[in-house]
Amino acid sequence: MNSPTAAPADPSGPLAAAPAARSPRSGPHRSGRRIRRQLPSSPWLFAAPGLLIVGVFSLYPFVSTVVNSFTDRRTLVPGHYVGLANFRELWHDDMFWTGLRNSTLYVLGVVPALVVLPLLLALLVQRHIPGIAFFRAAFYTPVVASIVVVGLIWVWMLDDRGLINAVLEAVGVGKVGFLSDQWLLLCSAMAVTVWKGLGYYMIIYLAALANVPRELHEAAAVDGAGAVRRFFTVTVPALRSTMVLVAALSSVSAFKVFSEVYLMAGPSGGPAGEDTTLVMLVQRVGTGLTGRVGYASAISVVVFVVTVVLMLLVLRADRREDA
Repeated sequence: MNSPTAAPADPSGPLAAAPAARSPRSGPHRSGRRIRRQLPSSPWLFAAPGLLIVGVFSLYPFVSTVVNSFTDRRTLVPGHYVGLANFRELWHDDMFWTGLRNSTLYVLGVVPALVVLPLLLALLVQRHIPGIAFFRAAFYTPVVASIVVVGLIWVWMLDDRGLINAVLEAVGVGKVGFLSDQWLLLCSAMAVTVWKGLGYYMIIYLAALANVPRELHEAAAVDGAGAVRRFFTVTVPALRSTMVLVAALSSVSAFKVFSEVYLMAGPSGGPAGEDTTLVMLVQRVGTGLTGRVGYASAISVVVFVVTVVLMLLVLRADRREDA
């Protein structure tokens, strides 16, 4: 028996299907991704890891050092507030003045060399000649080398039985006390600092030289200026801001020198401690089971203040030239 066939529904009848409702996500104004409202704290969430690192490893040690400089804290003994007693003691400490003298001499000896010599080196390796890439890498190699390895190599070379004294003896000059004389030892440490920093500042100058317009050199050459005159009238004025940057960076680094002098002079700071720098004095006074943390913190505060003053002096000199 066949089942009755259902009659087709009348499209105009009351049971006609209603038009499908438009999806709320359809349409041109909803075709893209939904735009979510950004929370005010979102930027801080991204910056939080960096701020945490800066706070833990930079800000907190700085504040702790300033606070300790007004106490008599020792390594295993909590300190008590003593006011300016540590700074008054610095005024009468001969080793502090010795360290300040050596750090200042280090700045005067290293900074001019690190401002001029890397610039000359950058002008040399800037030329596009075969094999120049090898020399660029060779000049930069001391920068990536460990300062401990570099210091030990130079100690071996400058020792009384080292390579340089062996050559001097072979030519009949005799031995030179590079590591036993107070001033020769300090100058030797300066030479190591300059040698290690040449490649780093050379890269900075190379980046700056790439932005000097060639038209300036061509115009000066048309006017009859030679290479030396173009250097002083075109290159130096164009790189003045870079030279100020190099002077500021090298000044701070030279005043806070530690590794070079420590490796070449030893923990005692050379003959009778006469080659001790301020940072070496901080390390000597503030370490050990009986270390005077409060007094070492006062020396550190002085180092910070002097480095800030050096930066301000360099910037002020640059502004005077602009005026």
